[in-house]
Amino acid sequence: MALKEMLLPEFDQEAATTRLLLERIPAKDAGWKPHPKSTSLGDLAVHVAALPGWLGMALTTTELDLAVADRPPAFTTHEALLASFDANVAAARTALSGAADADFAVPWSLKSGEQVFFTLPRAAIVRSFVLSHLIHHRAQLGVYLRLRGVQLPPSYGPTADTEA
Repeated sequence: MALKEMLLPEFDQEAATTRLLLERIPAKDAGWKPHPKSTSLGDLAVHVAALPGWLGMALTTTELDLAVADRPPAFTTHEALLASFDANVAAARTALSGAADADFAVPWSLKSGEQVFFTLPRAAIVRSFVLSHLIHHRAQLGVYLRLRGVQLPPSYGPTADTEA
């Protein structure tokens, strides 16, 4: 079985679960932070919406240079957030669907200018830097939403809000 055939169902499940959470972002609370050192709810939601796009980037480039990378736009509207997420998911799915097994062995680096933070095979980048990173921040977003009184959708099973 090709690597992409193993990863596509997982990616689709994580994307669907993430969209359920993003659908519940209260635009009126975009500037809210649980702590002064925390990222705002809107900025975290934008980051979560952007993360699927990193999968496509990881499979079509050999590095991300933070010194010259575009920053995601600030939270504007709920509709824009979901449109951005949907576009990133579509681009990621296209890149993943077109990947050959050899593409996953290509080294990929995260750096800032001349400073290289790490270099790993794309397979590790897809799994850790994209999927695990997405799951981590989605859980963080779930905590933010819980603190704002938003009912949480199921992810890997029912939540206290979805149990009968």
